[in-house]
Amino acid sequence: MVNRVALGEIVEIFKGNKAPEVFDKPREDARRYLQIEDLRPDAMPKYAIDKDGTLATKNDVLIAWDGANAGTAGFDLEGYIGSTLAILRPTKGNVYAPYFGYFLRSKFNDIQKNTTGATIPHVSRDYLENLQIPLPPLSEQKRIASLLARADRLRGLRRAAREQCDSLLQSVFLEMFGEPQFNEKKWEKVEVAEITESLDSRRVPVEASIRQTKKGIYPYYGASGIIDYVDEYLFDEETLLIGEDGANLLARSTPIAFIANGKYWVNNHAHVLRMKNVNIQFLRYLLNITDLEPYVTGSAQPKLNASNMEKIRVINPPLSKQEEFARVVARVEALRARMDESARQGEALFQSLLAESFG
Repeated sequence: MVNRVALGEIVEIFKGNKAPEVFDKPREDARRYLQIEDLRPDAMPKYAIDKDGTLATKNDVLIAWDGANAGTAGFDLEGYIGSTLAILRPTKGNVYAPYFGYFLRSKFNDIQKNTTGATIPHVSRDYLENLQIPLPPLSEQKRIASLLARADRLRGLRRAAREQCDSLLQSVFLEMFGEPQFNEKKWEKVEVAEITESLDSRRVPVEASIRQTKKGIYPYYGASGIIDYVDEYLFDEETLLIGEDGANLLARSTPIAFIANGKYWVNNHAHVLRMKNVNIQFLRYLLNITDLEPYVTGSAQPKLNASNMEKIRVINPPLSKQEEFARVVARVEALRARMDESARQGEALFQSLLAESFG
C-alpha cells in the first residue's frame, strides 16, 4: 500500500509578483520571467530584473493560481514568477518535482471545479493543501515520471505532426499560385460573384423554440458555430460557408471558410456559396489567406455583408490547376485523418497512464 499524504504537509506555497519591467531579450542581471503561458511548451521566453521577485528553481512545481487556466501545472522551470502563478516548494527530500507536477496535472479538473471567486477563478488553498498525493519511494517516483514524460513527448509529437498538415498545404498553395495579394504569377482576377452562386436568399429562418429543443439530425450553424440540430436541411454538401462576423474574420482565430460536408441549416451569421467556375478546395484556402479588411464594414460590430462578400477580388488560375491543388488537399487530409487518430490514441495513452499512476 502506497502511503498518501496531504500536499499541505509536504510543500510550501509562495505567490508571485508582477515584475517592474519585462524584456523580450536577456540582459545583464536579468532572469527568465515566468507567466501562465510559460507552463505550456514552446512559450516565447521573457526576462525581468526584480530584486524583490519570487524566484522559482527546477526543484519547484509551478501552478497557475488565478484566471481561466487556474490549476495548470508546470515544472522544470526557473526564474521570477508573475503575479498569477504560485510556487509549490517541497519541504522534504522525498518528493521528486516532475512526479509531483504530473500528479497536479492529473488533478487539473478537480482543482478547477473547486476554485473560488465569482468573476476571476482562484485556486482554493484549502482544497489544494488537502489533496492527497500517493508518495512511493523516490526511485519509484522517478520511474513513474520518466514513463509519463515519454508518453507526454509522444502525444506532443503527434499533435505537432498533425498541425504541420496545415502549414504544408499553405506552402503548397503558395508554391503553386504565389502570394495572392501580389499576384506575381499574373493570374486573372475576378470577383467572388463571378465564380460562385450565393444561396443567402434561400435561407429559411429556424425558430428559436425549435432550435432550443436540440433535437433532429441536421446541424444548425449559428453565430458561435454549430449550435443545434433540426429535422430538415437547407444546404447539401460541397457548399462553402463563410463567416459574417467581421471581428472574427480579421482576427482569424479560426478559418473564415469551410466546406459543409453534410447538410446544414444556416442563419444570417454565415454566407453560403455554391461553386460555379471554381474548385471549392482552392477557394476555401484562398479565402482563408485573403486580406478581407477592405471588405469589412462597421467598427463597433464589424460585418462582412453579402454585397461586399461578392465583391472580394481573388485570383482565378485555370481550373485544371485548381483541381491539381484539390488532389493534394485530399491526400493531405487523408494523412491528417490518420494523424488525428494517432493523436487521439496518444492522448488516451497519456491520460490512462496518469490515472493509473495516481488513481
